Amino acid sequence: MSQQDARIDAYIRKSASFAQPVLEHMRALVHKACPEVEETIKWGMPYFTYKGQLFCCFAAFKAHCSFIFWKGALMDDPDNIFQQRGENGMGQLGKITSLKDLPSDRTFIKYLKAAATLSTSDLPPATKKAAPVKKALEVPDWLLSAIKKNKKAWATFDAFSYSNKKEYVDWIVSAKTDATRDSRLADALTWMAEGKIRNWKYVK
Repeated sequence: MSQQDARIDAYIRKSASFAQPVLEHMRALVHKACPEVEETIKWGMPYFTYKGQLFCCFAAFKAHCSFIFWKGALMDDPDNIFQQRGENGMGQLGKITSLKDLPSDRTFIKYLKAAATLSTSDLPPATKKAAPVKKALEVPDWLLSAIKKNKKAWATFDAFSYSNKKEYVDWIVSAKTDATRDSRLADALTWMAEGKIRNWKYVK
């Protein structure tokens, strides 16, 4: 077995009693699958690197352990051992509470070897897509003021999605005359006070 990091020894000792044999076993399998592995601590968790690249880690929590393949989202899962994809706190193997929750040693080692190989490829670890930035809808002050004066209409408008708000705003603002605009505004306030979208008449 390659050299071990004393900090991981300490991490395991400080873990809950149920977690210690699980962590020790996973650690041993990592070294068995990849003799060139190096141990380290990152972000307070035991990590394993292969040829300078992160490829897996594990962690112990109050009631479970987790094991994470660094590029797990890119790995094949021929034996269906992954309970979820991606790199997150739970890990691809889900909540591990005992050795019985782990795949067989043979299967685990096969996946570890695949993960080590993948870690040195040019493929980056899959990352979560950034949440789209919400667009800021431009609402004329006079219109915003009119809607806010009607508490029920404002509550509906404020809770609307961007598209629902935009439909009302565009419809009112696009009026060609003041009379048409005022008429549309009156209708809009009535409908929104009733919790209705702009084209509620066409919704079955």
